[in-house]
Amino acid sequence: MRGLLILLACVLAMPSWAAHGLGMGYAPKYPAGFTHFDYVNPDAPKGGRLVLSASGSFDKLNPFTLKGQVAVGMGRSSNGFIFAEYGLVFDSLTAPSEDEPFSRYGLLAEDVQLADDKLSVTFRLNPKARFSNGDPVLAQDVKHSFDMLMSKQAAPTFRSYWVDVKEAVVVSERVLRFDFKRRNSELHMILGQLPVFSRAWSKGRTIDQFDSEQPIASGPYAIDKLSFGKFITYKRRADYWANDLPSRKGMFNFGEVSYQYFRDRLGEEEGLKAGELDALEETSISSWVRKYKGRRFDSGEIVKSEISHRRSTGMQGLVLNLRRPQFGDIRVRRALGLAFDFDWLNQRIFYQRRARTQSYFQNNDDLMAQDAVTPDEQALLERLQTKAQYLARTQGPLPRPATTADAPNGLRRNLLQAQQLLGEAGWSFRDGALRNAAGQPFVILIDIVDRSSETVLAPYARNLGKLGIELRYRLADASLIKKRQDDFDFDMAVNMLGGSSSPGNELYDDFGSKSASEKGSQNLSGIGDEVLDELIEQIVGSPDRRAIAAGARALDRYLLHQHYVVPMYYGKQYFLVHKKPLQHPPAMPSHILAGSWLLTMWWTEAR
Repeated sequence: MRGLLILLACVLAMPSWAAHGLGMGYAPKYPAGFTHFDYVNPDAPKGGRLVLSASGSFDKLNPFTLKGQVAVGMGRSSNGFIFAEYGLVFDSLTAPSEDEPFSRYGLLAEDVQLADDKLSVTFRLNPKARFSNGDPVLAQDVKHSFDMLMSKQAAPTFRSYWVDVKEAVVVSERVLRFDFKRRNSELHMILGQLPVFSRAWSKGRTIDQFDSEQPIASGPYAIDKLSFGKFITYKRRADYWANDLPSRKGMFNFGEVSYQYFRDRLGEEEGLKAGELDALEETSISSWVRKYKGRRFDSGEIVKSEISHRRSTGMQGLVLNLRRPQFGDIRVRRALGLAFDFDWLNQRIFYQRRARTQSYFQNNDDLMAQDAVTPDEQALLERLQTKAQYLARTQGPLPRPATTADAPNGLRRNLLQAQQLLGEAGWSFRDGALRNAAGQPFVILIDIVDRSSETVLAPYARNLGKLGIELRYRLADASLIKKRQDDFDFDMAVNMLGGSSSPGNELYDDFGSKSASEKGSQNLSGIGDEVLDELIEQIVGSPDRRAIAAGARALDRYLLHQHYVVPMYYGKQYFLVHKKPLQHPPAMPSHILAGSWLLTMWWTEAR
């Protein structure tokens, strides 16, 4: 996310310092007095019931702690980060625009002021803002929310994200100031993402002591009914204070949203075909092509929609846990990448509808590393104290994922190269397996949520087997997989890394040395590298969008050269199976938030 040079558009009716919107390195698209975002239908009807599915189980309602599995809809995003724009219950100080790289507009806070010295930011709360119990949202509640999320009992992601905040200060009943430890170009922006809840929710307890109690928050929905592990239903608040706010107009249109829990993906698919679900997003191309057929589809009762997007996809890949000694040697990591045959998968499994991931900022042309170092990158490198290490570790052409499409014997060529690299790293084939000097076999374990992952992993396991490496994949409950990853107790994991259209403070948690030992962080690989730490500091301190882009390209180049991940693939469209009455605006925004678009922009026709 982000950078420093911001142009603020001010609301004429507000004090001269007050801004209605913030853009990271550019003037925000929407002017003062705008009525709604362009990508929503401001006249979308409110009401109706949306029934969706979830896999596994849940045992808590508090999305801000590590322990347990939170109910879907409470605010946990697909990559584990937790913010209000992904949930139904918690509003934040500001709201994102999904057709700009990184802009924020007033939500709980009606305006914001960044201090001239860039060492504090002040938010003025909207006097109309109300919690679900009817209480007004006050500065004390915002401070309380921030302090709770920064405590050691909360998930460590927050402490990494807002590490440069010194304290939250209540200025008056509806005015709050955040003081900074140092200048940080995006900190005033990402503080707007703070999810706010009432002091009455905690009742004086620490944040890990009220996991099962319904939140008292200010979002558009509140929990109506639930059965732990089985279902949860949210009802739209009739008294939702932000119904006609520009940053909420035409959004969150369903009167009721219910999630039904299934043991596996097959149960979800059958539930949709039986009419129990209203929509299901499909991630398996083979399932998309083969499974969704029959009477309900022929009659038009159920519709298959392929919806294109231009969202940043980041690096979807097989993450290697560097805490395991077998992954410490870069030659081993390169060999593992050579054995992944994307081209075979794309032809045989994906019907040529996937593209190979090449970058940690995939689909962001100005952030993706290119073959040649740009002048802006070179200028950044000259400022690095770790320049010598950077250059030594990025020798040679920019690494590209191995391909087999360029020759009939492409896989054999790649495996021979992998075999040579493994031999150089001290691994040799004997007694029926690839072994190290101590005689230990090379075995990799990976947990999967459902059997659809086997379609991708089985060919990879066959290729690794030709090298003498055993890849074992096993089915496990989603909550158990999450617990193992939070504890860094895994060999390999499928994960999404990077992908922000405006990278910034989240990089501390993704790749920073400190996060490598913080259980529950997003640094699954366990990367601890002073070069990356300095690059992150350069990006976070960037004065404008151009500097952010240069830093991102340098970071991307360095990460790719280290082969921390086996790159997989990405898609440029969503595959959604849904009942015919569900409708959406004709054009989807360019920076759509993954996992939220169905909830925020769609509506249902009267039946």
